[in-house]
Amino acid sequence: MRILYILGALLFSSIVLAQSGENYRLGPGDSIEIKVYGEEELDLNTQLTDSGIINYPFLGALRLSGLTLKEVEVLIHDGLKGDYLINPNVYVGIVAYRPFYIHGEVKKPGAYPYQPGMTVNQAVALAGGLTERASKEGVNLSREGNKSQQETGTLNSRVFAGDTITIQQRFF
Repeated sequence: MRILYILGALLFSSIVLAQSGENYRLGPGDSIEIKVYGEEELDLNTQLTDSGIINYPFLGALRLSGLTLKEVEVLIHDGLKGDYLINPNVYVGIVAYRPFYIHGEVKKPGAYPYQPGMTVNQAVALAGGLTERASKEGVNLSREGNKSQQETGTLNSRVFAGDTITIQQRFF
């Protein structure tokens, strides 16, 4: 029975990670790799600039910001198909996600590398833990793309690439 529980938990976590990877939208600061099977001169490792644009061989400037990895694969496949290759086999993957930011009542505030499925609690651990004056209930999240609006969170709230986390000071 215990084995079934463990297998079920592993299956659920792999499905959640796969879904989060499929829905991940690229943004400035993400490092990606592009590979075209059998065409090494079209392989590229690059980081998206602030404009979200990369320069790709034969296709020129491509705006990738806001696209999923699958959408980028289709964009490059369709661009290369016909004029350059018969049926290109394109792979696009994340090399490094753009960072998230944490400040306030943590021991080492700053930018940290994002990992899919990350929670505020895990982000706090990366930042050296909470200070003695930190409020565990005073968590604010500013989502990328809407930094002017903060939402209230908990230590179990999900963190996304580019988010800013603020840990408030507690009142005695």
